[in-house]
Amino acid sequence: MSTITDKPAVWCKGVVKTYGKGDSAVRALRGVDLEVHRGELMMLVGPSGCGKTTLISVIAGVLDRDGGECSVLGEDYRALGPAGTTRFRAKNVGFVFQAFNLIPTLTIADNVSVPLLINGVRRHEAHRAACEMLERVGLGNRTGELPNRLSGGQQQRVAIARALVHQPRLLVCDEPTSALDHATGGKVMELLVGVAKQGDLSLVVVTHDARIFEFADRIAEMDDGRIVRLSRGQSHTHAEAAAQQGAK
Repeated sequence: MSTITDKPAVWCKGVVKTYGKGDSAVRALRGVDLEVHRGELMMLVGPSGCGKTTLISVIAGVLDRDGGECSVLGEDYRALGPAGTTRFRAKNVGFVFQAFNLIPTLTIADNVSVPLLINGVRRHEAHRAACEMLERVGLGNRTGELPNRLSGGQQQRVAIARALVHQPRLLVCDEPTSALDHATGGKVMELLVGVAKQGDLSLVVVTHDARIFEFADRIAEMDDGRIVRLSRGQSHTHAEAAAQQGAK
């Protein structure tokens, strides 16, 4: 990962989110406390329905919280307002979805161009940047193809390229390897970590996939709408072991 600092990319305190009202209300988040350091890969794990996707949606500015405090890269979405949140998210946040969410009628280069076009970049410049990003993820020779011509792993790489093309400072991933086999999932995570090392990028990854835990700096376990345990990931442990070995 890029250099981890104590200055938080994400800071949540007592975050609450409820769906519905009255007897049918569901409390998805019940006072979440979480801090994600800049340059860190934080994984959120836990059983289905424990609030992981709701939490990253609040962090990404897709959902508004009902209570508590939350700042992302030093900004509070509530202070920014809806229009300000949209502008901030378009510039600073990338999102990788479980289902890829590629536009089937667009080439993969045009799919990757979308975040830049939203930010007002001229079409030819956006296309050039998209092709450069696709080259970085190993798809530089497929830029003119439609998504349905690619494998699942290749489509996920397109989704990652789209999430990174506007150089966000926070990348949020929802089950990025769940639809992939072990080898392809590992390559996707290696790609994410490799890109993150080249810039000031923080990652929050929701996953059920224990096979990719080795890539985490820290792991936050969720249950019933709360963070119940924080632990160091294997990536952090491996880095410490390498540093100690180098010091001998």
